[in-house]
Amino acid sequence: MNRTKFIALTTLLAIIALVSVACAGGAPDKAAIPKTDGPATDLFSLPKNGAGYRNASAEQVASALGNKDFTLVNVHIPYAGELPDTDALIPFNEIEANPGQLPDDKNAPIVVYCRSGSMSAAASKTLVGLGYTNIVDLNGGMIAWQQAGGRLIDR
Repeated sequence: MNRTKFIALTTLLAIIALVSVACAGGAPDKAAIPKTDGPATDLFSLPKNGAGYRNASAEQVASALGNKDFTLVNVHIPYAGELPDTDALIPFNEIEANPGQLPDDKNAPIVVYCRSGSMSAAASKTLVGLGYTNIVDLNGGMIAWQQAGGRLIDR
């Protein structure tokens, strides 16, 4: 093997090792984001935006997870990890085709998220269009979750 190929292979293996360490999941951490001293956030009392759903920060979602009473749906494709206590994995563009993974009750509370927020915004609009009335979109998705100190898990 010539020197150039050796350096390229060594560099590639180093990158793979770094990515593996950075992306390694762990056991679900119920306290993924440090809790505040205040009361838990009621996500479903937040004001709705013009598209008919609510937006919540990572901290607000983390607070609500402490007393979870909603369906948490990861709509990101391809799979890139998930928040603790995720109930369903439904690709954002397949929401309509997967009614069996969603609550039958159109008033049931649902929180959706993706990696950055764009896919979950599309999913939220679709859910509102399907008649769901209590949709919350995690602003900034898994990126915001991690920036706030939250951990992702892997199935």
